[in-house]
Amino acid sequence: MTAEERWVGVEDVASHLGVNKDSVYRWSSKKGFPAHRVGRLFRFKLSEVDEWVRQGDGEDSADGPSGDPE
Repeated sequence: MTAEERWVGVEDVASHLGVNKDSVYRWSSKKGFPAHRVGRLFRFKLSEVDEWVRQGDGEDSADGPSGDPE
């Protein structure tokens, strides 16, 4: 049996990227951030988040992963 990647919440993603939770919510709603809704909650796979960052999908503005003002 292989270990399956677990789903994580906004707090875990914010900590993983070193940004504020508000940035994660903003990216999830406006920038195609790899978020999945489960009821009212957002859930993420860190491998998908890492790929999004590598592709530079959040670099269009000053609040992207590399330029987050928080």
